[in-house]
This record gives sequence, structure tokens and C-alpha cells, in this order.
Amino acid sequence: QVQLVESGGGLVQAGGSLRLSCVASGSISSINAMGWSRQAPGKQRESVASITSGGSTNYADSVKGRFTISRDNAKNTVYLQMGSLKPDDTAVYYCNSNIYYSVGRYVEVWGQGTLVTVSS
Repeated sequence: QVQLVESGGGLVQAGGSLRLSCVASGSISSINAMGWSRQAPGKQRESVASITSGGSTNYADSVKGRFTISRDNAKNTVYLQMGSLKPDDTAVYYCNSNIYYSVGRYVEVWGQGTLVTVSS
């Protein structure tokens, strides 16, 4: 089986920075696009950022210019560098990807989530 594990969440003051990491492990053949989503209490889950295997990125308007997504293919890891954090960024952050475990075969995998709390 394959899995994703997030880390790096915590409590930070408004205006501060955090870097989230998500490591894939298991029987991995390849990983294409990877992404980050978040969910705050009482709100719908929101896609935050995504990155393709070729490095093409996409961001939600709410985080554009403040967050940066990147990946290290050799380490099967995707990162989310978050800066200029606002209280509205408070949420549980999840990484997600379709992970190929053999040619033409993949499974959609979600991490367990990591909590980011931004104080005002």
C-alpha cells in the first residue's frame, strides 16, 4: 500500500511563515500531480495549490502570492511554503495525489492532515 504523511503544522502569529511537507511512501512507480487542500470548521474543503510532475503550478486566489508549492521527486515529497499568514488561513491542511504503483495502475491517496492555526 501507499500512503501520504503531512507534517509541519502548528501555531503561528499573523504575518508569520510555515512550511508543510508531505512524504509519499510504499510501492510507488510514479507520482503525477500533487496538491494541497484545506478545511476550516464550518467551511467547505478548498483546493489551495497543485503541482504537476513537470513543475507547472496552480493556486487558489486566496493564497496567490503568499504560498508556494514545490516538490522533490527524488524524495517523493511535496512542500507548501506559507508566508504572510492570516487568521483566515487557519485550517487542517491535506495533501493529495494519484500515486501509480505499477504501469497504468494508480490509487487516489489522501494524507491524515496537519493543523495550522494562525492567531490574530
